[in-house]
Amino acid sequence: MKNVIEIDGHKAVVSLDPEIGMFRGEFLGLAGGADFYAESVEALFAEGRKSLQVFLDMCREKGIAPFREFSGRFNVRLDPRTHEAAVVAAAAEDKSLNEWVAEAIETAAHAD
Repeated sequence: MKNVIEIDGHKAVVSLDPEIGMFRGEFLGLAGGADFYAESVEALFAEGRKSLQVFLDMCREKGIAPFREFSGRFNVRLDPRTHEAAVVAAAAEDKSLNEWVAEAIETAAHAD
């Protein structure tokens, strides 16, 4: 995946903040925010480890679960024409709309 790094088993999305000329990382799947900045990729990993540890320590002190739980359900809002086209595409593959969308998301999410 582009712009995603893994630090101590946790994924973070990385971008360039052009206003300050630094890389910015933000952990995904946490119950709160834990972002970090650095001028190099090597320093970004080091700052990410520090940020994650501070976040986990704070959660432990406050008795808060540090990670989000995902239910496997979410709503998608589409243009009605796109919705209709998706129903037709799913039916053409002899799948329910849910199966077709889930497969498309799984394929896209695991593409490297």
